[in-house]
Amino acid sequence: MIGEISHFLSLSAVVLFCLILIFNFFFIFDKTNSNQLSLSLRMFNQACWLIFISFGMYVYLSINDDFSIAYIASHSNSQLPIFYKISSIWSAHEGSMFLWIVFLTAWSILFINFLHRNHPLKRITLLMLSLIILGFLLFLLLTSNPFERILPFGAIEGADINPVLQDPALAIHPPMLYLGYVGFVISFSFITAYLFHGNFELEWEKDIKNWSLVAWMFLTIGITLGSWWAYYELGWGGYWFWDPVENVALMPWLAATAFMHSLYASSKSNVLKTWTMFLGILIFALSLFGAFIVRSGIIDSVHSFANDPQRGLYLLIFSGLITLLALGIFAYRVPSLNVSRFVISGSKESYLSMNNILMITSIFSIFLGVTYPLIIEALNGEKVSIGPPYYNTIFAPLILIASIFIMASLDSIWQRSKPFKSIVFSIILPMILSLIFTYFVWHVTAVFSILSYIGIFSGSLILFSYLYRILSNFFYKKFINIGSAVAHIGFGLLFLAISFNSILSYEKNLNLAPGETILIDESIEEFSFDDIKVLKASNHDVISVEVSLLQDGKNIFLNPQKRKYATRGQITTESSIHASILKDTYLTIGDQLENGSWTFALKINYFIKWIWFSASLMVMGMLITIFKKKAT
Repeated sequence: MIGEISHFLSLSAVVLFCLILIFNFFFIFDKTNSNQLSLSLRMFNQACWLIFISFGMYVYLSINDDFSIAYIASHSNSQLPIFYKISSIWSAHEGSMFLWIVFLTAWSILFINFLHRNHPLKRITLLMLSLIILGFLLFLLLTSNPFERILPFGAIEGADINPVLQDPALAIHPPMLYLGYVGFVISFSFITAYLFHGNFELEWEKDIKNWSLVAWMFLTIGITLGSWWAYYELGWGGYWFWDPVENVALMPWLAATAFMHSLYASSKSNVLKTWTMFLGILIFALSLFGAFIVRSGIIDSVHSFANDPQRGLYLLIFSGLITLLALGIFAYRVPSLNVSRFVISGSKESYLSMNNILMITSIFSIFLGVTYPLIIEALNGEKVSIGPPYYNTIFAPLILIASIFIMASLDSIWQRSKPFKSIVFSIILPMILSLIFTYFVWHVTAVFSILSYIGIFSGSLILFSYLYRILSNFFYKKFINIGSAVAHIGFGLLFLAISFNSILSYEKNLNLAPGETILIDESIEEFSFDDIKVLKASNHDVISVEVSLLQDGKNIFLNPQKRKYATRGQITTESSIHASILKDTYLTIGDQLENGSWTFALKINYFIKWIWFSASLMVMGMLITIFKKKAT
């Protein structure tokens, strides 16, 4: 009965959103009818709360093991801890889409009630948000209904959640990622409303600035958590696999990063407004494209949810219509924007513009890498694959150019050109230090990779530039934006960490029998296979291996495992990691050979933790920016 009530509440929300759209269609150009807006706002709030209550009841059903619900029976189990019973809701397509809608609704209700009652863009923004929520609700209920019952009797026991998803990081990763994805519905709807309204004297940037910053933070955290999970759970031993689904998460992040900078310039000096509006629309359009890629089943990926052409067609049509609506209004209004202030060469805005172009170039490159194999397969049935070499070759020079622009922009001024000599003087010291540092790394490591050294040089440019700026602030009281400095230091550190990881890390495949000890290299003097045990956990059997290493004169103990889950019969590999400041010793166990020995994959990953630390610095910088704005 609770399931039917939850279903009914979602259907009732659909009716309310339809009424909002129908009711406002006849009053969309009437800017004086406050009663109509008040009624629409009440209906909108009630519809949102119906969705929240419906989802809360669905969580209750999952916690209480209602296996008469087909989705819960397929993705949960009575033996699961409550934490995983809840996270099982977003472990597959239908439940994750429900969570997507809940977050979309949460962002919408918070923002629409945050806007002043008499804000001129409130009515049209409300209509855009209602239209988007309604479209996804219809998609959920018509093609991906999570409320379907198993009739006439429910299942006795659930099929269990996918074992690789029974992990705290992955339980948190999708909600963070979705909060970032759908958070940019605010900029998308508000910019579309601004363009539709037609009063270009309105200062709209300040209304969405902090909302967009928070959405960017959630997206960054979500991507970072996913990378961390893939590292220790999937055994990739790396941070980015250039998987198509990872790529469609990266595209909105790149667009959002460009949007943050452009939005700041637009609010600061009243330039780049057209760029800012286009990027604000593009971010959510790329999020919709990502939803289509993940849920249509047109690509093979460990991250993809479904393989249903009907779902894919609905998402493609809906995403296309929403995007074309916003871009159509944008194209119609561009000639009327009358941006009176132009970007001055050598000003801070000019460097932001150049980096925006680089961001768009990188987005197009990723988009081409994702769609090209699909196009070729559709045309002649031939399967092609685009992997890391393509992306690395394109991104390395783009990163180098972007780092040079970041370095040059530090001493630039808003809407004023600085003398060329002054710019050269400010960048020459970081440039020399970066060249020396890059040469030093090559001399010490004796390993050369052109792409990696471009990354090292690029990251060094950013770090030395900001270090020089911080010292100038300390000694000469030059102004520095602390939040921006922390975020960009994290950005530079990210390039360094990835590059060092690429040239220093290595892997060895080993075969050992229990009780056997071998010598590996100068760093790992001894590798001992001490013991192997068979254990039984609550819902799976475990083969647990005890390994000891003598590494750099220190004893290290590792405990990799293989697990077999009773319900699904699925076997997973659990890595064991010994982490230090500079490197991780990463060990996974493979298969048993005919002679009784076992295979091991030993990886030494340098600076891997610094990659995630750099992401945390970027988020910290954004938090400093938000709270600094509130304080002032």
